[in-house]
Amino acid sequence: MSFLESFRAVRWLRTLNLVLQAVLVLSFFGGLNYVAKNHAWRFDLTKHRKFSLSPESLSYVRNLQRPVHVIVTLSPDNDNPEVKGLIDEYVYATEERTSGRVTRETLDVYQNRRRAEELGVDQAGIIMLISGDKRRIVTIDDLYTMKDKKRDTFKGEQVLTAAILDVSMLKRERIYFVTGHGELRIDNADPQIGLSTLRDQLRLRNFEVEGLDFTSNRKIPSDASLLVIVAPQSAFSRLEQENLRQYLSTNAGRLIMLLTPGKTTSALGLDDLLLDWGVLVHNDVILDSGPENITENLELLIRALAPTHPITKALVDSGSQPLRLGMARTVMPDPGRSLSGGLNTITLAATSPTAWGERGGFRPGEVPRYNPGIDTRPIGGMEPPDRLGVMVASERLAVRDNLPFSVRGGKLVVIGSGDLLTNGRLDNASLLLALNAVNWTVDRDNQLSIPPRPIERFQLSLSAADFTRLRYAVLLGLPGAAMLLGLLVYWTRRA
Repeated sequence: MSFLESFRAVRWLRTLNLVLQAVLVLSFFGGLNYVAKNHAWRFDLTKHRKFSLSPESLSYVRNLQRPVHVIVTLSPDNDNPEVKGLIDEYVYATEERTSGRVTRETLDVYQNRRRAEELGVDQAGIIMLISGDKRRIVTIDDLYTMKDKKRDTFKGEQVLTAAILDVSMLKRERIYFVTGHGELRIDNADPQIGLSTLRDQLRLRNFEVEGLDFTSNRKIPSDASLLVIVAPQSAFSRLEQENLRQYLSTNAGRLIMLLTPGKTTSALGLDDLLLDWGVLVHNDVILDSGPENITENLELLIRALAPTHPITKALVDSGSQPLRLGMARTVMPDPGRSLSGGLNTITLAATSPTAWGERGGFRPGEVPRYNPGIDTRPIGGMEPPDRLGVMVASERLAVRDNLPFSVRGGKLVVIGSGDLLTNGRLDNASLLLALNAVNWTVDRDNQLSIPPRPIERFQLSLSAADFTRLRYAVLLGLPGAAMLLGLLVYWTRRA
């Protein structure tokens, strides 16, 4: 008998066959993993494509000039899967780039205190974006729109794409706080008259914040993205008034102004500027006879906010606490303003219907009351009805060179309270209002047209009988099915 016909040769052939099969299986899976790693195809089969970036976001992040590091401090009470998935998409979209990549880091601020202190982060539920020496903070709540105090839609892609572009750009918006007329200052840490907390919050969001002494600077700096005037006490000179008017109109400048009661706008030299922008500021002090609208510290509570304007929409949607104002004055759109010229003026915040603007004053110990013909009352036909405004936004849209679209002009926000943003009064509501006002005036976060995605909720409702049937199906049904299958195989092989 030859070797090839022996049982020993058959055993070697079977062994070789098994080895070759194993090699083929390993080669197949190895090649499959190589192809999947280097030539991956991804298909998003979800209804609203929640695991895919929009073409607009992809076009931006794939052309970033600088790398962006995203640090997520998610709350242990809420995993926020939409947020994690979205950030993973930014990382995946830029992983093949040598520069301009997006990387991520998850930070537990309670366990990794050293890293948290290094970054200046002390709370969970925020996203910090860092690119070079520029950084910006986005809260988890900023990524959602609220309805009936519940998360309704997810707008995280729009917010995070804008934030990534903001920190990766070389230019930073510069905000100047005007001084020289007794204004509140950003270098003052006093709780009552200081603005240092607001300054720090703006710097965390990648703004450059500086003071601007108008008395020694005859011109507004060309790099000014926004001017802020907080509670001026003395008049602006003729030259300063003209510089402000030219800055707003000719240069399409941006200005936020907080005016405390006690000084008329004519005494401050701001009458002409305010009338140019359709804003009327009364020389009064707002009082309210409704006890639910006044705190124990005689602070005025403001709950009536414009529901659709970008400055106040987030406060309305989130159902946050009301704004707390100290002494406040009436600010409203000028009834006699020109409706032509592309000027859009809107009341952003207003009092309750029981408030009025006290003009005549009252003696100590005397109960204040409304005096017809003297004090300020709401004007009929103006929005919001039966309420006094305390905050107004004015924007000018102009058509230039016969273009078929409007070119955005200057923006002005006037608040009838001087201490809304002080260190001691800056809470969640007032800070959110201030940041929204700044973002709106400098056109930050408004350049992207990425629609929000609805949040899908699924609820499984089972009765007690349903739970009982499910329990028996799991405990008896599945093992019984396996046993029947085994018996079937047994009888088949026996037959």
